[in-house]
Amino acid sequence: MSTLRVPEIVPPPAQDCEKLRKAFQGWGTDEKAIIRVLGQRNASQRRIISETYQQLYDKSLIRDLFDELSGDFRNAVILWAYDPPERDARLANDALKMRKKGISHLQVIVEIACASSPHHLMSVRQVYCSRFRSSLEEDITANVSLPLRKLLVGMVSSYRFDKEIVDLDVAKLEAAKLHEAINKKQLDHDDVVWILSTRNVYQLQATFKCYKQNYGNSIDQDIKRCSNGDLASLLKVIIYCIDSPEKHFAEVIRASIVGLGTDEDSLTRAIVMRAEIDMMKIRGAYFEMNKTSLDNAVIGDTSGDYKDFLMTLLGAKI
Repeated sequence: MSTLRVPEIVPPPAQDCEKLRKAFQGWGTDEKAIIRVLGQRNASQRRIISETYQQLYDKSLIRDLFDELSGDFRNAVILWAYDPPERDARLANDALKMRKKGISHLQVIVEIACASSPHHLMSVRQVYCSRFRSSLEEDITANVSLPLRKLLVGMVSSYRFDKEIVDLDVAKLEAAKLHEAINKKQLDHDDVVWILSTRNVYQLQATFKCYKQNYGNSIDQDIKRCSNGDLASLLKVIIYCIDSPEKHFAEVIRASIVGLGTDEDSLTRAIVMRAEIDMMKIRGAYFEMNKTSLDNAVIGDTSGDYKDFLMTLLGAKI
């Protein structure tokens, strides 16, 4: 499901560090060398490279990348170089620090909470506390107003069971509770928050399926008919990330490249976050939704080293 291409024989970390160090030295930076090293290493390998680089040169790899690179290419490489929990903690903090926080900004918190494993979410919360000296829940409470705050705190506070266990009687009962809350336009009802933040992903997928079978429409269709405000939009993102994360991220990528200009931050985030998880499924969902290739869409809307780096994460040989 990953599109990342790691060589069959991976050089020792010290050798990778030497290549990176050489890429930074001289009059110009060897961007292609950086792409060949970091763009073809998995998270654990990148973590060891960063640690080894610090030991060998008494310098931060992230700091050298920041000093030597620029623009969208720099942002993408640095995001990729971070250990995934630290990367996501920083993404969440960046979203919360924005003065004007729309759903397009806050959805990164939903992605971390609902489209990642429970263990990853716990690691993100731990890194967030140590890095920013406050909890993710505290910062959501301080920076997001009700009723969005209630939903987001519920999602990031959860620790879902991660095994495939489904109770169809519970699915039927909770589909009814969700339907009642939507009909009453109580999208932040305690039952809604409790169900979506505590049940395991497989149980919730069964609940959403039961909802459609029993009430004729999918739950996201009924939410859309109930309201078109920010609360409804956030709730739909939560449901998409739980029910079909590949379709959610395919839509994030599509939205980032349609129209005038490219939303590089969203495009980078989606590819960097999912390249090692389910990018093959996202590629398939993108084609099914848009009848065009995700790879061609990225190539058509990006250029230079930034394009080469993203395409490397998508499995292309540069």
